[in-house]
Amino acid sequence: MFGLLLTVVAALRSVVVYVVVSLYIAVTAPPGILIALLIRRPNPLYWLARQGVRLGLATVGIRYRVTGEQHIQRSRPTVYCVNHTSNLEPPVVYMVLAAVHPRLRILYKAEIHRVPLLSTVFDIAGFVPIQRRSREQSRFAIETAAQALRDGNSFLIFPEGTRSRTDELLAFKKGGFVMALKGKAAIVPLTILGTREAMRKGSPIIHSVSLSVRIGAPIEPSEYGLENRATLVAATRTAMQGLLAAGPIK
Repeated sequence: MFGLLLTVVAALRSVVVYVVVSLYIAVTAPPGILIALLIRRPNPLYWLARQGVRLGLATVGIRYRVTGEQHIQRSRPTVYCVNHTSNLEPPVVYMVLAAVHPRLRILYKAEIHRVPLLSTVFDIAGFVPIQRRSREQSRFAIETAAQALRDGNSFLIFPEGTRSRTDELLAFKKGGFVMALKGKAAIVPLTILGTREAMRKGSPIIHSVSLSVRIGAPIEPSEYGLENRATLVAATRTAMQGLLAAGPIK
């Protein structure tokens, strides 16, 4: 009975957060896009996004603790590799890294690019869509992202390519690692525990939980090279498994 009550409360809070965030986007996105286009810089959109994410997480009761912040790379382009069990990882990681990387970019599934307003925001922000079923488009996306890295930007990627239904890592895709190699960027493993319990795959209900964010030591892709990218992938996966095995932050 108590469990059912908690689910009902979570469902109601989820409805509230969806309404609040939708209204926030409807009110702020159009002027934000216009200003960004006029000044030819995405800064207003990033600022609005931070406020929206902060509002959404607070409304639904998501809290997080972070360890390993000394590994956040302040002086060079970086690819942050994150585990993926829920739709909550992107906003949480964005908030964790926002102080150092206020214009963090994302390599994301091209299907999301079909959403009209969202696609405009993502394009202005420099996010890169990747269509994994199209080798030609994937190659173009990787080259575009690699150039953005060489220009000094940092990226957030989900190397599993899709959400896992457990806390076990799925097989990694190699595209993001090729991007890091070609972009001469560092790779930083980052894991989050608790997002699967907060919002399960296929469910719109968001539960109020405390998350654990662990940031690992940077990995230098140049020590591997393109010919050894499979070894680089394995090293990153092993590092992320170690972070997950450390369990929740006490």
